[in-house]
Amino acid sequence: MIKRTTINAYQVGLVFEKGKLVDVLQQGTFWILGNKEVRIYEMKQSFVAPIELNILLQNEKLASLLEIVEIADNELALYFTNGLFKEVLLTGRYAFWKGYVENSFIKADVSKVAITEKITDALLENVKVRPFVRKFEVANFEKGLLFENGKIIKELQAGTYYFWKNAISLEVKNIDVRQQQMEISGQELLTKDKAALRINFFVRYQVIDTIKALVNNKEFDKQLYIVMQLAIRTFISNFTLDELLTRKDTISKEILEQVTSKINDLGLAVSDAGIRDVILPGDMKEIMNQVLVAEKKAQANSIMRREETAAMRSMLNTAKLMEENDMLWKLKEMEYVEKIADKIGELTISGSGNIIGQLKEIFVK
Repeated sequence: MIKRTTINAYQVGLVFEKGKLVDVLQQGTFWILGNKEVRIYEMKQSFVAPIELNILLQNEKLASLLEIVEIADNELALYFTNGLFKEVLLTGRYAFWKGYVENSFIKADVSKVAITEKITDALLENVKVRPFVRKFEVANFEKGLLFENGKIIKELQAGTYYFWKNAISLEVKNIDVRQQQMEISGQELLTKDKAALRINFFVRYQVIDTIKALVNNKEFDKQLYIVMQLAIRTFISNFTLDELLTRKDTISKEILEQVTSKINDLGLAVSDAGIRDVILPGDMKEIMNQVLVAEKKAQANSIMRREETAAMRSMLNTAKLMEENDMLWKLKEMEYVEKIADKIGELTISGSGNIIGQLKEIFVK
């Protein structure tokens, strides 16, 4: 039996007889004798061996037309045609036709977590590659700690990080390194003289040591709250209410000086702290208000006494001057006449006696 077969450009024909490769055909027209099978392959596609590849590669002509890529255990390869990514190759042996396209490969050892191969972030985000990659993000206001199998590997700055996905456990713990504020509200305290009061306190802090904050301490923010709470309570109990009110502007500074080392052990630094409110009980408020009112009255009485004294001195000085100066008496007479003219339409005074005396008798009664 004779069969005619045509092999077009960029095609390869494999001739099998009883399951064995007997010939390799390239572009042209061929007459096939006997009971033989011709399988035609497109060179633009990867070669999928119909039988064991190692057996086929014993044919030197076929071996010269194929590029063989072997992917070992714990490896993968990124396959490119003419520089464009096509697919991910896993463990196995692959054959690709030479000559039609330019094949290239990036092999990666995925038994390690670090991606040391020259692979762009865009390619790592490709839908075909993404299942083999772990991705972690650290925001601009954060720092991160990388843990491998529970052990700290390194500190991560802000950015995006990729690692191969394998049996090794990876974890990234992020922490906010911006300045933050903590409110310590409603602390009910007793002063040295047993006065009850409540204090609202604030603390501004920032993480400066990620290892101390995340590893050496559990829930550093809660620990900071407790440290400040106890420090405030201890400080207030050492002073009377009057002493606290007189030194209220320095209380926060003195409290911070006492707890600086404990705060540093938490991996934190405090930039500012202060008292928002000092809240007294109702009866204490009333007493304080009474004291304040009494102080204000005392101040007002003192001012009035000073003014009265000044007025008396002024009157005495005026009287002395008038006794010594007749002109001032005449001016005083004119002042009385002017006042009288404002009050009545017409007034007649007879006699050449003391006008000032007569006027006094009229108006000063």
